[in-house]
Amino acid sequence: MAIAVSAEQLAKERLTRVEAAINLEEPDRVPIWGFGGEIVAKYAGITEHDMNYDSEKALMAIEKFARDFPFDTLGAGPGGLDGRVFCVAFAEHDDLSPLVTFITGPLHDIYGDKYTRFPGREISENATAQFRGGTFMEPDEYDQLIEDPVGFVAETILPRVCKNLETPRDAMATWVRVGMQLQKSAMQGAKLGEISAKLGYPMLPMGWAYAPLDIIGDFLRGVDKVVLDIHRYPDKVKKATEALKKPIIDYALAYARMGNKYAFIPLHLNEYLSPKLYKEFYWPTLKEVILALYEEGVKSIVFFEGHHEQHLETILDLPRGWGIAYFEKTDVVKAKEVLKDHTCVMGGVPISLIASGTPEKIDEFVKDLLEKVKPGGGFILTAGVGAVPAETPPENITALIEAVEKYGKY
Repeated sequence: MAIAVSAEQLAKERLTRVEAAINLEEPDRVPIWGFGGEIVAKYAGITEHDMNYDSEKALMAIEKFARDFPFDTLGAGPGGLDGRVFCVAFAEHDDLSPLVTFITGPLHDIYGDKYTRFPGREISENATAQFRGGTFMEPDEYDQLIEDPVGFVAETILPRVCKNLETPRDAMATWVRVGMQLQKSAMQGAKLGEISAKLGYPMLPMGWAYAPLDIIGDFLRGVDKVVLDIHRYPDKVKKATEALKKPIIDYALAYARMGNKYAFIPLHLNEYLSPKLYKEFYWPTLKEVILALYEEGVKSIVFFEGHHEQHLETILDLPRGWGIAYFEKTDVVKAKEVLKDHTCVMGGVPISLIASGTPEKIDEFVKDLLEKVKPGGGFILTAGVGAVPAETPPENITALIEAVEKYGKY
């Protein structure tokens, strides 16, 4: 007969398990990092529009998903897309920069931004919110970015991107509305914390950071143009990444001063660059961001998008135990071989397997994978990317959790 465990004890067990893996130790079993995505709304019978615009329905959906699929960390959360360019604009204000990290549905409406599209607005109510990016800076403006990155972003870029920031008069009303919405979001966050505690999920105090070159690619020049800029204006691009490094570190450390012990850093351009270009234009400033956080006691969780095999060796430039290397499509068996006893490796389960496989195939896959990556600890299992499709069979997620319980014990 199973012994009932209190929510507080369950959260403690889960946190111990996750932190042991991060610290390159062997926990009681391999941890499962939570994930969500379109399935969260579908599973609860609500729309993506509800998930982004109706906080009560969103919290209900998150609670239902978190209760029925007991990962070791809370996977589902309120909707929102990257808004790090706003963090750069507010980097000189520690009390504000962390608050504008994400563009939520309501903030999208308030800003009138061109970066994103949201369900029930520019796209259908059951479509997933989309980050589109775009080109909002010309090549001859690199010098302005280099000279004053915070001022250039705040005074030149944001008015171009957001129709409701185009004039000073509109901007005053917009920022007041942003403040009111952030208060509502804080209330939603507090309720989410209550749900987490009730269901026995640990609090992983999480902040955010970014790769300097990704700020240029995602928010200023566009991915295609920044790749061309590297060849056409290499010195300008390098100087711009150096200039952006400080505001990124400043807003990331603002999270640390709020008590956050981890910083999530999603990478976007890494897969598009050759090893030579990656080492010359991308990795140096990203490494400095990670090291600046590490020196302040903050471990990074870096999401290496796409295939990162060609750049694996560069991770060894970081100190042992610096954080988590989270891989989307990279072979985690190879990654574990390269990074063993140096870096905690996370990932391993293809979205395609969860979305279209069978419980039997998932069980077999997890058994085979864990035999290879479990020894020595320092591994966390999760989906290759944290957003699974709406049509994913719920029994596949249950099969994944059960397979780790069966084969993941040390």
